[in-house]
Formats: sequence, structure tokens, C-alpha cells
Amino acid sequence: MSSDFGSKVVIVNFKAYAEVDGPKAVGLAKACEEVASKTGARIIACPPMVELSAVAGAVDIPVLSQNIDPRKPGSATGWVTPSMVKACGCQGTLINHAEHKVPNETVGQAVAMAHELGLVTVVCANTVEDAKALAEYAPEYIAVEPPELIGGDISVTTADPSIVRDTVQAVKAVNPNVRVLCGAGVKTGKDVSAALSLGADGVLLASGVVKAQDPRAVLEDLVSGL
Repeated sequence: MSSDFGSKVVIVNFKAYAEVDGPKAVGLAKACEEVASKTGARIIACPPMVELSAVAGAVDIPVLSQNIDPRKPGSATGWVTPSMVKACGCQGTLINHAEHKVPNETVGQAVAMAHELGLVTVVCANTVEDAKALAEYAPEYIAVEPPELIGGDISVTTADPSIVRDTVQAVKAVNPNVRVLCGAGVKTGKDVSAALSLGADGVLLASGVVKAQDPRAVLEDLVSGL
């Protein structure tokens, strides 16, 4: 198991929005880096897959892949191997995002292969029950994100705070070393503060930053809640 990024982290998933096509991905990553440097916050960039090398080479903050497949180097056309991600300069990866779901067995294989290379793993879960099951694979982080709230304007901490609190309890009961992140609808420093008060170690978010007219201002507000 590799070292994690600690607690009070903000992971910005760039997804595949048009706002981060091409060189714009580096631009957003640099905004994340600037706010992290200014505030001392732990901000982690998760750019589009095709921009991993460019972003990792342009910033000093941690960079994550949005996915890995449990494949070894070789005949794996179209798949993303853990070693490929490591070679790009990434420090870790998301696995099993709600928009890229895979079977639990595949999650376990991907986590194990990532750990062999020292990559930090952030495994996404839709529900408390999913999070509990996935904790058995000992990722560094589990991010709970109810799919119906992803991309919306209401944070899970407001819509149903028990999801965060119960996920923390369920995951810690399986493996106390796994940190829990809160996702879905997180957009403000108030949302971040609420997540931490419920026991989360940070947040995973996307549209609130990526689609903002002023990402730096949004990031500064977000980290004010840490």
C-alpha cells in the first residue's frame, strides 16, 4: 500500500468537459496549483486521460488518472495500464467512478496492481453498502458519491448527510486506515466544512470548479472550508 495524501484534501476531477480540452487542462491545473501554493491547501488535479503527461509535467501538485485497467504492459490496445499512468508522472488514480463503473473484482485487481507501483488509489462508491464492500480491497481513499447528485447544485452533505457519516463508520469498521472522501454536488467551502464535520477526510468534485467562470475564486472558497 502506498502513502496517501493525508486528510483535508480537495480532488478536482476535470472529467471530459469541453472546458478542459487540450491545453485548457494545463491551465486549470495551474489554477489549482496557484491556489494550493497561496493557501497551503492540498489540491489534487485529475485531468482528462489524454492530457495526463502534459498536466503532470506542468505542475508540482499531485496528479491522478481518472481510471486504470488491471492490465500489464503489452497487448492491451485501448486500455490504460497502471504502469502507463505511473510513467506519465501521476501519483495515483481514480477507480470505479460512477461514470466508469467496473465489477468489484476488477476494482480489487486494479487497486492491487496500482499498489505494486506505489500509486495512490481513490475508489468511488455509489452507496454506503458499496463503500463497505470496496473497503475490503484497502484503497487509500473511498469517495462516496450518490449518482443522482453528481453534477447537481445540492451537495450530498445537505441532501442526506447520513450517507457521509454512515460511510465513514462502515468503511472504518472494515479498515480503519482507509480515508473517506465526500463527492456529488460539492461546490462551496460550506459544503467542504460540512463534509469534514461528518468525518470525511476531504472532497472529490468536478463541475463546481471545471465549469466555473472563475475557477480560482471557487477553489479559494472551497479550501476555506478545510
